[in-house]
Amino acid sequence: MFSVYVLRSVMTGRFYTGYTSDLSHRIKQHNHGITKSTQHEGPWELVHQEQFATRSEALRRERYLKTGKGREELKRLLVLVEVVSRSAG
Repeated sequence: MFSVYVLRSVMTGRFYTGYTSDLSHRIKQHNHGITKSTQHEGPWELVHQEQFATRSEALRRERYLKTGKGREELKRLLVLVEVVSRSAG
């Protein structure tokens, strides 16, 4: 299984989208400064993830989420998640 994930920097609010076959290990890499593109903005929190059976499906979804339309879709998803979590708390 492969995961497409979205992280949010607790420090800056910036989002990072990626894919991996080991999500917990990958998040640890981001939070320990091992990943060059995210090393100066941690800590990072997982705000969204999707599962895919193949690497190619995950890569396709990651690329889409990095486009203008994909970022718009992601914003809508994250707003919906925030509304649901607020109403549950």
